[in-house]
Amino acid sequence: MAGSRARTPRPGRAAARRALRASGRAVVATTRRLRRVAGEAVSASVATPDPATRPLPARPRHRWAPGRRLAAANPGLPVLVIGTLMVLIVAMLGVERVTGISMLPDRFTASLRPPPKKFPVLPASRPVGISSQPIDLAAPVHNVGIAPDGSIAVPDADRAQEAGWYDQGPTPGQYGPAVIVGHVDTSTGPAVFHRLRQLRAGDPVEVSREDGSVAVFEVDSVERFDKERLPVDEVYGDFSRPNLRLITCGGRWVGGETGYADNVVVFATLVRARDG
Repeated sequence: MAGSRARTPRPGRAAARRALRASGRAVVATTRRLRRVAGEAVSASVATPDPATRPLPARPRHRWAPGRRLAAANPGLPVLVIGTLMVLIVAMLGVERVTGISMLPDRFTASLRPPPKKFPVLPASRPVGISSQPIDLAAPVHNVGIAPDGSIAVPDADRAQEAGWYDQGPTPGQYGPAVIVGHVDTSTGPAVFHRLRQLRAGDPVEVSREDGSVAVFEVDSVERFDKERLPVDEVYGDFSRPNLRLITCGGRWVGGETGYADNVVVFATLVRARDG
């Protein structure tokens, strides 16, 4: 996808499609990995003993460590230690609420804190349109799957004014990152996501869904990543709440299989839903 300025070389249609596909391989691989991990977790939770299997040998007895001797001599000590830790955690959380100063590591207290904002979770329904008033975006959305080379299939050049939803991932409003891709421009001029990089934190992005509802997202950030260093887990790995990822090309035009050197990625979070 070429730059819109006259002095910038512009690619052909094949190069425009390859430019977005370069970033799609990562999300396809991540989706497959998540499915594999989920399958392994399910199978690991099901006990499947084999009657013909010999029993495991008894574990050898180990010498007690000093801490074990202490716990055995004072059976109430572990309870006291845990109770003390809980009191400290509650106290620190109280200090945080009053002062606004973080007292504990985020990972340590993630399950104790509420999410930053309340959010709905919507049933599956494919997207049919996307809009964002700050950048005058209003476009239809169609499905895209996996291309023959294993990447996300991008919209054809003759549909450059439409966005493509990756139909192997969540639909907008479900838990996880719904991924919508689009061209920044083509050899004939600006395309659907030409102004995507102009979005700012707090801007709304609305996705119309097939069931008649509208998922309203709020932009968290707009980032630009080198296509060779795309942080896959950061972009595609957040399943803590319903998210949206809008992806197009950006940065310097390098041509060839790469097209643009970078990907522009919009990170957005679902904040509400309304009737269409």
